[in-house]
Amino acid sequence: MRHSCIALSVLLALACLLPSATTLAADDRTICLEAGRWTVVDSDGPRTGAEPSAVLDAMAGRDVVLLGEQHDDADHHRWQLQTLAALHARRPDMQIGFEMFPRRVQPALDRWVAGELSEQQFLEQVEWTEVWSMPAELYLPLFHFARLNKVPMLALNIDQSLIRKVARTGWSGVPDAERGGVGSAAAPSAAYVDILFDVHLQHARMRAGDDKKASREDEAFRNFIDSQLVWDRAMAEALAAARGAATRIDGPPPLMVGIMGSGHVRFGHGVAHQLKDLGVAEVGLLLPMSAATPCTELVAGLADAVFAIQEIARSPIPPPRLGVSLEEHQKGVRIAQVSEGSLAARTGLRAGDVIVEAAGAPLKRSAVLASLVRAQPPGTWLPIKLIRADETLELIVRFPSGS
Repeated sequence: MRHSCIALSVLLALACLLPSATTLAADDRTICLEAGRWTVVDSDGPRTGAEPSAVLDAMAGRDVVLLGEQHDDADHHRWQLQTLAALHARRPDMQIGFEMFPRRVQPALDRWVAGELSEQQFLEQVEWTEVWSMPAELYLPLFHFARLNKVPMLALNIDQSLIRKVARTGWSGVPDAERGGVGSAAAPSAAYVDILFDVHLQHARMRAGDDKKASREDEAFRNFIDSQLVWDRAMAEALAAARGAATRIDGPPPLMVGIMGSGHVRFGHGVAHQLKDLGVAEVGLLLPMSAATPCTELVAGLADAVFAIQEIARSPIPPPRLGVSLEEHQKGVRIAQVSEGSLAARTGLRAGDVIVEAAGAPLKRSAVLASLVRAQPPGTWLPIKLIRADETLELIVRFPSGS
């Protein structure tokens, strides 16, 4: 995916990097979750050790169930798989929607479920490395589950070009003919705006090192909200439309399950809010969370239930490296060589490329780029702009999470 600025890279990372709902006091780290168990989160506070059958029976009775994830966390996808299997056992008439696919690749999803494509053909036809670019191994068990059980797969997303345009111009600046069939989103809740503004502040801090000038009245922030809303709306519309099309005279519609980043699920602010505006009221929210999550983050409304995942021992994470040799250039920083198999090679960088912008700021010195790379936390994204021959390209460097 190519994005126009760091604001949009933060938007795309929202599913992984949403701030906690509650600011924690330094000495308030009490743990409520129990690894491998469900916790129900309601107005009475978190109730650990909920019976899996009770949680899953309740979710199987909903119209739509949204399963959150941190995109690069393998355990989140394993949890999604076991939850899908449990829901399918209760309600076999099911369809699964995926954030990972733009709507235009729906025919490839249909052919995959029909057993007409190999893994390689499927990934090529959905343009996996260009459109999503997370390791396919994380998601393939989910795709095979759908194929084995003949569960229809739905492409929920829209092309990123539309999101980029909204980020630049706002929704009102996009002509009707270019909106990809997406309708106008329901207005966001005040709480959602607060969360998005926190992300906007992070963007300002990363780009300029100073967030004091960021304002809720900024056009950039309003466009940022519009970008998130069109994303939420598009996925909600795809789920609602498929549910409506599958409605039967002699029985209820199928259970719709959405696989998407947790930022679209938390507190029902995102896709669930838009679904309710579309008349789909019974929406279940399920999230995977680290078993080490403090009690103060388990706020009423966060989700119907969360599943606690035990952190596994991890090898030390080496400092991030691009795998390039650099030299100064009058227009920026020129890549002299790219190491085979390196992060730079996987990103699509080539020898001869001239990087002119990184993290939303002009780039003039190779030392500045090296410093930015060293400062990147695992699992984050760094947007860059480069010149290749006569073409200007915008790429996203995705730093491994180490998970």
